[in-house]
Amino acid sequence: MKKKYIIGTTTALFLCVASLAFAEESSPSSLSVALDTVWVLVAAALVMFMQPGFAMVEAGFTRAKNACNILMKNLMDFAFGSFFFWVIGFGIMFGAGNRFFGTSGFFLNDVGKTFDSLAWSTVSIDAKFFFQLVFCATAATIVSGAMAERTKFSSYIAYSITTCAVIYPISGHWIWGGGWLAELGMWDFAGSTVVHSVGGWLALVGARILGPRIGKYAGDGRLKPIPGHNIPLASLGVFILWFGWFGFNCGSTMAAVADIGHIAATTNTAAATAALAALATSWILFKKPDTSMTFNGAIAGLVAITAPCAFVSIASSVIIGIFAGVLVVLSIVFFDRIARIDDPVGAISVHGVCGAWGTLAVGLFAQDIFAPGTTGNGLFFGGGWTLLGVQSLGVAAVFAWCTVTGVIMFSLIKSVMGLRVSQEEELRGLDIDEHGGEAYHGFQLFS
Repeated sequence: MKKKYIIGTTTALFLCVASLAFAEESSPSSLSVALDTVWVLVAAALVMFMQPGFAMVEAGFTRAKNACNILMKNLMDFAFGSFFFWVIGFGIMFGAGNRFFGTSGFFLNDVGKTFDSLAWSTVSIDAKFFFQLVFCATAATIVSGAMAERTKFSSYIAYSITTCAVIYPISGHWIWGGGWLAELGMWDFAGSTVVHSVGGWLALVGARILGPRIGKYAGDGRLKPIPGHNIPLASLGVFILWFGWFGFNCGSTMAAVADIGHIAATTNTAAATAALAALATSWILFKKPDTSMTFNGAIAGLVAITAPCAFVSIASSVIIGIFAGVLVVLSIVFFDRIARIDDPVGAISVHGVCGAWGTLAVGLFAQDIFAPGTTGNGLFFGGGWTLLGVQSLGVAAVFAWCTVTGVIMFSLIKSVMGLRVSQEEELRGLDIDEHGGEAYHGFQLFS
């Protein structure tokens, strides 16, 4: 026993000495880069895990006969996005070029100062690419829910490729790639506009051109709700998204720094208060605490805090969340009943409208003490109107870009490939006609 004790003690001492020797040989900078790289890759994996979160929300909020189609579209967003963002999208977004788009760095070809717009992060270009890729896939997949249950699968693939390769990267270059909005002083920390509003505004255009689902509006104009088939599945998706959002926002530091803690706190608080605000708003409007509205409220809060999460106090994040929760309910009602745009999952309101709100919130609530040398103070903290003006310009510019390119893209797809399935296919369900199978084979389903 004594011999084993001596051997064990000796081994432990040897390991301690070896680790100390390794620490001395490794420079502090190399250890810091390694730690930053690990954090960026973990955060990227969390954001990638949001993809099944979106799939669960969208599948749950739509009918069972279209579940396979929803899941396939979310998977293809990531698959096609991974390839085409590598081929062209990343170069357009972050490559050296001009103030409007990058003209180099395609196929991740890094020569000299190609990716200087990302030089502030110490991790390798491969890690930077992977982190930005999962953001691109998120923007693309937002449209899936708004155009659910009546879009041709092949046409959706054409949309997804175009968005990941061109539309998302160009407006992203304006803000994150050193483009003209960045030069003017616009700030969007993790993508309320860069990611979410791009997806939301494209969803608006796509749903408008596509038209409502059969049976959504009666002949006399009355709204006829089409309930989702699996609210527990949607609930799981919301929790997955909330979980993954800590990678989305905290990971946007692209470094393992102390600021992560504050970003996590503002992110969580905004989501929680937005859920509470949506709950209260729906309870007042509909006389019942609506489940889907409350779920969308939580996501709306996450979308809204994405731009200002590093720049505002926790108290400010509470206000941002409350406004997002109220706004998303009112917006869904507006698009559903007044604008008569059929959005089965509320994607336009959650991502487009609340993404715009979050971007404007930077101009209102930013405080220089949280990220010195970046935004400065917003309007409510003595900073004047300048920051809010630039943020407003950014929101308007991205809205205009997405609506114009969206109209062109969806109109071309509609004329060349056809955008919508036939009436018979829509009534039967896209799973059978588009994919040759059923999500719930052997069950008797009613839709």
